[in-house]
Amino acid sequence: MKEALISILDFLLGGYLSSSSSIPSQGLILQTPQKPIPISPPSSSSSLCQNSPTSRGCWGEYSIDTDYYTTFPDTGNTVEVWLSAEETICSPDGYERPCMTFNGTVPGPVITADWGDDLVIHVTNNMKSNGTSVHWHGVRMFNNTQNDGVPGISQCPIAPGETYTYKFKATQYGTSWYHSHFSLQYAEGLWGPMIFRGPATANYDEDLGTLVLQDWSHTPIFGAWANKQEWGITHELDNLLINGTNTFDCSEVSDSNCVGGGKKFETVFQAGKKYLIRVFNVAVDSYFHFSIDGHNLTVISTDFVPIEPYETNSVLISSGQRYDVIVEANAEPGDYWLRAGWVPAHTCQGVANSHPDDGTGIIRYERKLMSTENPTTSDLVELPGACLDEPKESLVPYLKKDVGTVVGTTVEDVNVRFIHTGMFKWTINSSSLEIDWAKPTLKQALDESTTSFPAEYNVLPLNKTEESDDQWAILVIENAAVVLYGGMSHPIHFHGHDFYILAQERHQWDGKTDSFQFKNPPRRDTAMLPAHGYLAVAIQLDNPGAWLVHCHIAWHASMGLALEILESAESITVSNAERKVFDDTCSLWSNWWNAPAPWPKEDSGV
Repeated sequence: MKEALISILDFLLGGYLSSSSSIPSQGLILQTPQKPIPISPPSSSSSLCQNSPTSRGCWGEYSIDTDYYTTFPDTGNTVEVWLSAEETICSPDGYERPCMTFNGTVPGPVITADWGDDLVIHVTNNMKSNGTSVHWHGVRMFNNTQNDGVPGISQCPIAPGETYTYKFKATQYGTSWYHSHFSLQYAEGLWGPMIFRGPATANYDEDLGTLVLQDWSHTPIFGAWANKQEWGITHELDNLLINGTNTFDCSEVSDSNCVGGGKKFETVFQAGKKYLIRVFNVAVDSYFHFSIDGHNLTVISTDFVPIEPYETNSVLISSGQRYDVIVEANAEPGDYWLRAGWVPAHTCQGVANSHPDDGTGIIRYERKLMSTENPTTSDLVELPGACLDEPKESLVPYLKKDVGTVVGTTVEDVNVRFIHTGMFKWTINSSSLEIDWAKPTLKQALDESTTSFPAEYNVLPLNKTEESDDQWAILVIENAAVVLYGGMSHPIHFHGHDFYILAQERHQWDGKTDSFQFKNPPRRDTAMLPAHGYLAVAIQLDNPGAWLVHCHIAWHASMGLALEILESAESITVSNAERKVFDDTCSLWSNWWNAPAPWPKEDSGV
């Protein structure tokens, strides 16, 4: 009977469960892009503007015009979720390998909430040989740094057998994901999608949910790290996944782990409808230009920032970035390829994949006789000429915000440092990040109120000069490495803030700010540092905490390409109850780690 119910559930979810050998025993009902996500009405009052297919800018008492940085709903609703971090066998493309999963699936369950909901998420570490933590990517965590989920910075890792509860409010709306921030774990499958429903800058009929682009290795990532990447040798990944699934031709390999049975992602369009698709990139080191043959995309949001809609035939997406797009089903009814669009190494230096053209899914138009054949449509989208973001001119925030009073400018150079073992590490201002999991930055800041930290913590203190909230800091990150290394682009992700992109250029900074855009510049939490170029951003000093800034190429973060911002350390507040949980977690971690743990720490820790 149990097996029958699981089969029925798997069918209803479009095969989402079949990408893993383990069925989650607890957690959410899984949601997939094949099933439209219902929009929760923010209020039952008929006098309020209701969110509907013809009024997506409405949200009850609030709207797309609300300044969500200062004002957001308080729904009184709590979304409570249980996640179990597990080690299991999975085969998302038909090749079996050890994986790390949330609730037994890759990806983990979709966490869905409304703008203004409170989230309470219990994470149990059921892995036997790893600590873990969970970061809520792009979530601002306003005055809530202790729930950011980075081991060695905002918490100690969750020891095996222990549970840690994260609590935060959805003050933003849009699309993101949650993932382990413990070393390379998310690349082994320890991640899941996250949707905060809210208003939008353009109308659509149905929300199809998340569409996740990913590279995938048949060799466990920790093994690839030890054998190649730690030594600076590029590990070629084996496949690409769309929403955690794809096919792989087992006739190419004589390997008993290649069992077959993988599936292409598919979804169905009804002619004439407009669909919201939430596209994002969780790759280890791949860059995508997403497209659907025969269809244009209307882009309405980047990361957690609603933007003025613009139309394009493809979207450039680096690791950690999200784009909400609307697709109108206005093509001739038929079957069309949906393409991840892997960008090759001659454009994005340092990437490698043995099946770069296989990152495809299928759009089928609903009709009386539905086809099961592969589409025959062609890819007419031109490859990008450089490893860059979408044009800055296109990413115009709908809610207009300007940069205020700048109280300091810091320049950080990205480079490499060769060490005696023959390896190299990435550096920021000549230092590679390496944290001690048992001594988080936040703990030291709370205990000692000091800005004196080990050099390898790469701590950058940022403080206000007065009490005004209109205090800003500029960070200029330069890609100063020479020859081969400087030719690599880096997707830079900030925790705790949306940053304002003042400049993003393919040449070195001349030290002048004349060309910086201070009036309503693009805002987001992940942006590309161009090859041989620089990225200049501003952040408002309004969120005290210990915040990680890092390259979102997993290899590079493990090789130390990161720094920490310690913002207004004396203003960080943690309740007594939260402090007890914090300290207990560190004690439990130290007891397990010093037992000793079954393996040594071999990378930056994040």
